Amino acid sequence: MNLGIRAHDIEANSLEELVTKIADKGLSCAQLALSKSLPFLYPELGSLSPGLARHAGRAFSARGIQLAFLGCYFNMIHPDLTERKKGLARFKEHIRFARDFGCSIVGTETGNVNAEIVYTKENFKEKPFMEVVETVSELVKEAEKFGVIVGVEAGVNHPVYSVQTLKRLLDMIDSHNLQIIFDPVNLLTIDNYLQQDEIFEEAFALLGDRIVIFHAKDFIIEGNSLKQVPVGQGLLHYDKLFNLLKLKKLYINILIEGTKEPFIDESILYLRRIYEK
Repeated sequence: MNLGIRAHDIEANSLEELVTKIADKGLSCAQLALSKSLPFLYPELGSLSPGLARHAGRAFSARGIQLAFLGCYFNMIHPDLTERKKGLARFKEHIRFARDFGCSIVGTETGNVNAEIVYTKENFKEKPFMEVVETVSELVKEAEKFGVIVGVEAGVNHPVYSVQTLKRLLDMIDSHNLQIIFDPVNLLTIDNYLQQDEIFEEAFALLGDRIVIFHAKDFIIEGNSLKQVPVGQGLLHYDKLFNLLKLKKLYINILIEGTKEPFIDESILYLRRIYEK
């Protein structure tokens, strides 16, 4: 089992402290969002260089931690075109230096018709989806130049929100430099969570060959909606998911997301126990 964590769920005041805390938990990989985990290393667009990237990458690799992917989440269909262009420029900068980090994937979700990421059915119309296609196509063209993968994550608050919209996006952009960050909780709603096994089976049947990262989260039902909880304390069918992973995606990077102290160690033990069944 190749288990890791989203680095900004670990509290740390330096690169060295961050790496040490992750390594001390026996984890083998990490998701790094520079602007969230290490803002002092990436204060603004244009701050990256091969030297900075290699410095950070070496700190992780020296402790046996693979940088699974660089998180560079932004609103790719932001209604303010100036903000949208800033996000694009930041993502492209991460693409250019990803290999210097020792990393091959830069990832994001697909944005929102509003400036803030909130649930709205307006996201599910054709125009936002086609704007996502346009933006992702531009990012993939940049990624192809540098031998890097663009990882796209679906979510119910975004224009790409389901197995079907993920498949459509992949079909419309003919490039294997576009791959999937699979977050099973992000595909679930109050209306479909009881059918999660069928949703996951369909996801692996249609998309399994393009899944490169697995996000480990959990949820409960509260107030007629899904509420995120520490991994192992919710309703996600990890038995089913890990059986699918073992069949199709051995050694994929499994990254715990949204679980913070004091629950991280407990969640690590839970995931390992379920995986080893």
